[in-house]
Amino acid sequence: MIKVYQTYLIKSFWKILLSVFLVFFSLIIILNIFEEVSFFKDVEINPFYPFLLTVLTTPSVVYETFPFIFFIATQFLFIKLIDKEELDIFKKISLSNTKLIFILSTSSFIISILLVSLFYNLSSNLKFIYLDMKNKYSGDNKYLAIVTENGLWIKDEIGENINIINASKIDGYFLNNVTINQFSKDFNILNNIVADKVNIKNKRWIINKGSFAKSNQGLMEIQNYEFESNFDAKKINNLFSDLSSLNIIELNKLKRDYNSLGYSVTNIDIHIQKLISYPIYLTIMTVFASIVMLNIKRNKSKIFHIVLGTLFSVLVYYINYFSSLLGQNEQLPEVLSIWLPLIIISLICTFGLVRINEK
Repeated sequence: MIKVYQTYLIKSFWKILLSVFLVFFSLIIILNIFEEVSFFKDVEINPFYPFLLTVLTTPSVVYETFPFIFFIATQFLFIKLIDKEELDIFKKISLSNTKLIFILSTSSFIISILLVSLFYNLSSNLKFIYLDMKNKYSGDNKYLAIVTENGLWIKDEIGENINIINASKIDGYFLNNVTINQFSKDFNILNNIVADKVNIKNKRWIINKGSFAKSNQGLMEIQNYEFESNFDAKKINNLFSDLSSLNIIELNKLKRDYNSLGYSVTNIDIHIQKLISYPIYLTIMTVFASIVMLNIKRNKSKIFHIVLGTLFSVLVYYINYFSSLLGQNEQLPEVLSIWLPLIIISLICTFGLVRINEK
């Protein structure tokens, strides 16, 4: 049975968390709308279009700021408890600091699971729509690439020609079992190229051996044929650099498709590990903020602890960020790059909990 003080703590935390969330959401909308208006300053569009795009992209940006939202919300909760001398009341009813933090961290963990399972999927779907809408007004729509169970598909626009390229597998700097269909702007087929292997190290692809057929001519063999493209191996390796536009189901499907192509799934695995670890990350931020704020009782310097705690939360964020970069560059194992910073911070929090419970 949940006791009265537990209900009070949980409700207070949720209310403050919601308030901080709304502040962050509003600030991000204001910043994003200026960015979108600037992007479309030379384009004739409906004046509400930038606002619509801002609404679509804001949830994914807010999702990335949840560690700060949880940290700041916890700080404000403790300021409220300290100002009203409610911490002293909790001590009188034998509520230890450890138990108080346990209640808050449990609440944080439950909210975090909901954020990953519901809010993330919503924000990723909205981000996908955002990218699709904005892409119509950028140069990127001239060359697109996707990976499906049928292999790699590329739409590549070079000059007056449109190339539709399909490959069954990616092997280092090579595409295997390649078919290239070249079309005119009005999609009349110009020629067809078929090759077992194509070197894509540079944007001038090299077809060592293959067949070439024009629409009105017969088939002929080609050797060391150069083919111009907007894509090279590096660009293809970053097809889905913005994985935040894919929901959890789509991420797993993309991983299966990449595996079938022999394609690197490092970035996808790291992104999935981030999603799995996110509830623990947010819970740790709640515990960390609690430990910082419970130290206020000694010297009464609330502002100092708020500033110090915020700086530490930024430091933790960037440690996580740089560790994941090491994982993406394969300088650290994928799982270790995500979980090692959290394990280290958890150990620091454990030491802090031991000290804080002695008060």
